[in-house]
Amino acid sequence: MSRADAIALILRYYAAFNAADPQAMLGLVSADVEHRVNEGGIRRGRGKFAEFCAHMGVSYREQLHDLVVFASDDGTRAAAEFVVHGEYLQTDPGLPEARGQHYVLPAGAFFDIRDGRIARITTFYNLNDWVAQVSA
Repeated sequence: MSRADAIALILRYYAAFNAADPQAMLGLVSADVEHRVNEGGIRRGRGKFAEFCAHMGVSYREQLHDLVVFASDDGTRAAAEFVVHGEYLQTDPGLPEARGQHYVLPAGAFFDIRDGRIARITTFYNLNDWVAQVSA
């Protein structure tokens, strides 16, 4: 896969995210995808990733803006930087109570790409910043 192909793959992934289309997102990840979330454990496999997407769709409404994607020359690794514009819809266990609060949060992600699909997603954001915004 070329650098351009890797960037196009990640852009399709985030277009599906912004369209709230988890099925399209699932179609872009490998069956054994490894999903590493900031402040959380590792989810392995498309099924676990689907569960995460379903949970996120109930608890949060998010759009990503100012997206910039980078990729290695051989197209096996990529990174993205973006700003999350979100609304907290339903209380997530262990987090502040949801009351429809809005937040704006810088974030980023790293990817491994294998056989034309995303094989690893590692997401980073400042959880303390998010908690402060939804607690205000």
